[in-house]
Amino acid sequence: MPRLISGAFAAASLGLLISGSANAAKPFPSPSAPAPVFYRSVKVDGLDIFYREAGAANAPTLLLLHGFPSSSRMFEPLLARLSGQFHLLAPDYPGFGHSDAPDPKAFAYTFDHIAEVMQHFTEAVGSSRYVLYMQDYGGPVGFRLAVSHPERVQGIIIQNAVAHDDGLGPRWNRMREFWADRAANEAGFRQSLTSLAGAQRRHLGASPNAANYDPDLWADEFAFLNKSGESDIQIDLFFDYRTNVASYSAWQAWLRQAKPPTLVVWGRYDQSFEAAEAQAYKREIPDAEVHLIDAGHFALDEKPDEVAALIGAFMSKLSKSKRAQSTPMKRANTPR
Repeated sequence: MPRLISGAFAAASLGLLISGSANAAKPFPSPSAPAPVFYRSVKVDGLDIFYREAGAANAPTLLLLHGFPSSSRMFEPLLARLSGQFHLLAPDYPGFGHSDAPDPKAFAYTFDHIAEVMQHFTEAVGSSRYVLYMQDYGGPVGFRLAVSHPERVQGIIIQNAVAHDDGLGPRWNRMREFWADRAANEAGFRQSLTSLAGAQRRHLGASPNAANYDPDLWADEFAFLNKSGESDIQIDLFFDYRTNVASYSAWQAWLRQAKPPTLVVWGRYDQSFEAAEAQAYKREIPDAEVHLIDAGHFALDEKPDEVAALIGAFMSKLSKSKRAQSTPMKRANTPR
């Protein structure tokens, strides 16, 4: 789980206007200074759901959906950099972070159920329109929200989250074996899931810049995964991941039909998902902005400034587009 970012980020370095090439960008005017971050809980479906919130409630909203095995904590770099301009909501799923973690015998840890709780979370906090930021598990959760309530989605930001088979490389063969025969494969899979080496590998990936990573990232994650009962929760969710693969065609159909404004920011050193997935989104959204950056699966670990700048530019362009669409056209003067 990424470390808490302390200290305000200089506002002048926040944003970039994206040019036509994948990695080129130019500065845009500085927004306001970062807003305070609030750490709150709300009762949803009988559970205490923890969330981080920053920015003015009447500003465009970013709903930040975290990955495995992190929490809303991974978004602290964005809260520090973007809250002066946008409204950010970052919840912890049930079983993650500071949210309640009921026993799997009493709570179904499936992506359908997690998405249902997150939908009810947005309703509980009064957020009816948002741009989705989806990372890793945030993809399956976010796409379910989008298909269920497309009218609420103003745009999507994909950061190393998969909706095509392109993203699932050879490493996923072992996962498929687990799905096919859980009993025969669970013990080995559980050991790998909760190991310190596995936690480190998820963050570093194939990065040549290991010295840029704080080891607290995977040490904290390792400690989280080894809490009492946590491996049972995560094993259930890993087993249910097969339902995400089965849903890819439905998610792709929604993308083709809805054509939401789309930004894809992909850490090229990710060893969980293939980089080919980044370009795969262009099959449904030809106008999608796609950026491959020198980072891993958790791009905010190493490139928070770059990711925040790309998001800031995307959100600013989206806001300008919305304002332009809502401005009534002046009627031309007709000679009498």
